[in-house]
Amino acid sequence: MSAEPYPAAGSGGHGGVVSSPGGPGGRVPPEKEASMAAAVGLVERYAAAFVSGVPDQPEDDGFFGPASVTWRLAADLSAPVAGLRSVLIQALHPLAMAGVDQHSDWRRDPVGRLAATSAYVATLTYGDLTSASRAARRVRAIHEHVRGTDTVTGRPYAAADPALLLWVHVALVDSVLAAARVFGTPPAGADADAYVAEMAVSAELLGVPREIIPDSAAALQDYLAGVRSELRCTPAAAESMGYMLDPAGMGEEIAELWQDLRDAALAVLPGWARDLYGYPTPPPITPDRRVEIRQTLGVFDAVFMAEPGVLEARQQLALRMRAARLGTRG
Repeated sequence: MSAEPYPAAGSGGHGGVVSSPGGPGGRVPPEKEASMAAAVGLVERYAAAFVSGVPDQPEDDGFFGPASVTWRLAADLSAPVAGLRSVLIQALHPLAMAGVDQHSDWRRDPVGRLAATSAYVATLTYGDLTSASRAARRVRAIHEHVRGTDTVTGRPYAAADPALLLWVHVALVDSVLAAARVFGTPPAGADADAYVAEMAVSAELLGVPREIIPDSAAALQDYLAGVRSELRCTPAAAESMGYMLDPAGMGEEIAELWQDLRDAALAVLPGWARDLYGYPTPPPITPDRRVEIRQTLGVFDAVFMAEPGVLEARQQLALRMRAARLGTRG
């Protein structure tokens, strides 16, 4: 869902062994089998999405640039927590969730769908102006064909509706800040406000009028408070987030790591969101538990870095950020 709420997932390669929850000789429903296979390729597909968004020879610094707070937070260790938290929040808007449920193949390929969104976000963040604008136009063109009626509320929806696009945008921006404050490098001083202001262009590119986009951390919270009466946990939201919190088919080691990621996302999920889902209040994050989760995020990052092209893309971005800090042209 993230910044690209409705387009169908792209496909991607995957490897490894898919375990069978039915045990030896057990039969797995075809739709479950497909999602299990997709989960195995989670890291590979996210890595490919990231690499696709980092240009080898950018024409310019794009909408953000290497000196931006956006670049720093996008590279933060807490980014996976932010991503999971954001989809948990986004799914609580019944019209946004209806669009995803009725116009995507998330049941067959939940990971691929999010990988496609990640590729868009990477292009928007790191791409030059031409690449980022072209990607946004593609998303807007897809949105024009996504409309329908939510079977829970009976209300019509359209993916191009600025109100829904704004909801998705705010959930992502708020999640990046919330995750960084607890599990990453907390934004210092005015950086939180700067990030919110910088990210406004990402919503504007998808058709949200600039004047209704929050431009500060306080405005972000005011918006969330104002929209809460519209939110609910629909059956589709409960089902889709069940997949995300407990993906089928992961090997034992990855499943243990994913549990830490899930615990982190639930820990920074707002209490009102947990209440809507019916999730219990998690125990407080102690300093020791924070260290454990950060270690897990470090393992995820190391695995991610080992994927083809990721190290080179990271090095290129690091060089451009260093040049920006030194005040030279990268």
